[in-house]
Order: sequence, then C-alpha cells, then structure tokens
Amino acid sequence: MDLGNPGNAGGERARRALRHVAARSAGPPLAPGLRITLNFHPDRTAGGLPILDALARDGAYHSQFVTGTSNGGLTAHPGGDRWRWESRIFGGAYDDADPHQRPVYGALDFRRQVVGAAPRFGSCHFRLAPSALTRATFCYPDSAAEPTDFGTAAAHRLTALADADTRDALDDYIEAQVHGGLPLARDVEALVLDACYRGTAVEAAARRLPCPVAWHPGYRLTVPELRRHAGYRGQEYVDLGARIARDGVLDPRAIGDAARTGRHEGQDLKKVWHTLARFGAPPGAGTARSL
Repeated sequence: MDLGNPGNAGGERARRALRHVAARSAGPPLAPGLRITLNFHPDRTAGGLPILDALARDGAYHSQFVTGTSNGGLTAHPGGDRWRWESRIFGGAYDDADPHQRPVYGALDFRRQVVGAAPRFGSCHFRLAPSALTRATFCYPDSAAEPTDFGTAAAHRLTALADADTRDALDDYIEAQVHGGLPLARDVEALVLDACYRGTAVEAAARRLPCPVAWHPGYRLTVPELRRHAGYRGQEYVDLGARIARDGVLDPRAIGDAARTGRHEGQDLKKVWHTLARFGAPPGAGTARSL
C-alpha cells in the first residue's frame, strides 16, 4: 500500500482513515481478480470543461470536493452531508483536509459486470488496477444511507450482505472509497465506454487520456420499450426520454446531448438515465437481477 512519504499530510490522513475502517471490518479477504470501477457520464462537464478534457488536463480523477460536480447529490462542502458522512466513516481523518487529499468514490465490481459496478452513476467507467484495492475502504449500503457495515481488501463480508439484499439493482452496489489520490496513468487499467460513443468526440477525447480505451455493448431502449416502464421513475420521465430519443432509440448519447442544451433539469435527465440503466442494459450488466 503506497500512500507516499510518512511525513506527507495527505498520506497520513489516508493511513488514519484506513486504520479506522479496518478496525470496524470483519470477514474473509476479497476474492482474487476483483476490480473497483468508477462509473460516470463521459459527455458531461466539470469546471466548465468537457469532463474527459478536464481529466486529461489534470491527469487524475478528483472527488466532488475538488470538482464541485457529481452524478449523485452535491453536498461536498464543510458541514454538508458528504463532509459529515466522511467524518463519521473515517473517524475525522479528513475533517480539515485539503479537498485534493480526500478519497474518490467508486464501487467494487464483485458481480463482474460489463458496465461497471455502479451504473446508477453513469454509462461508462474507469476500471482500476488491482493495486487500488489495498488503498480502498468499502461500505454497504451507500455512505449516504449511514451504513454500519464496512470492509477492506483484507476483511470483507459485504458481498454476502449485498447478495442477500432485496434493493433495486441500481442501488445494491458496494461503495468503495479509494485513498491516496488517483492518477490515471498509475491506477486505471482502462476507460470502458458505451458503444454509442464510437466515432464521436467522446472517443477522441478518451484516447487522449493516459490509459487504454475499451468498450461494452451499450445501453439502449426503443421508445415503445421505454414506455412500458413509466412506473419506475414516473410517466413524465418516460415522456422526456421519448422526446430526446434519436431515431426512436434512447441511449446515453441522446441523454448527454439533451443535457448540453441546457433546456432540461439535471434531476429530470438523471431519472431518464435511471430508467435506461435499469431496463436497457446490455447482456452481462446484471441489472435484470431484481425489480
């Protein structure tokens, strides 16, 4: 576990956080061959830049405390919900930390899904190198749910908890927090893109990153299929999805195009995405496991 020089403030905070979670963890070591993935939407912006351009500029993946963006809630500020959750989970290790010293969030891909472990947060994902596991802590359920069950790579009982749960398939991921920074060249095995981005500006931007690009088959729903699922997030979001569909098909690219127009509320498009992610996933995505 390389967290830098022991005198480095960020490394020391990470070690404190890891020790705190390790003391509350139990169970066997993680199964070999697992990976952490970081799901996100590759056609959104961060700090006014297309997100992949921002990643190429920085060479690292940053937390919401740095970027001010999220595919979940925006509460990463002193006293906010994200700050409070981290304070509780990590024993105050990051309470007065510089934003760049805080962990980044992903999920443990224990089901080995082609779309990554937490598609709720985006159609594409970074697949991290095995070394990231030794710098990671885990909880189930999501940290926003005030979890009481935690794990590390060495002591992990969370997989059994997640498998036994009856949560919706978009909600039963095991959250991972990766400590000690996340330089793309060091920690990312591949950026896995949805097939709808082939030949687009997203692919071109992805190939400027210091990591390989891979593909999964892609999310898609025809408009008639979409309309069958109005009970999931609501009729208004099915109607919105039908309006923004391209040639009668809703895919992540269509939602991203709609987001960039500025004519739609972000929360509305998020619910359109949830419907697509839940019912339009490719084989090997695992989202058909539970309703």
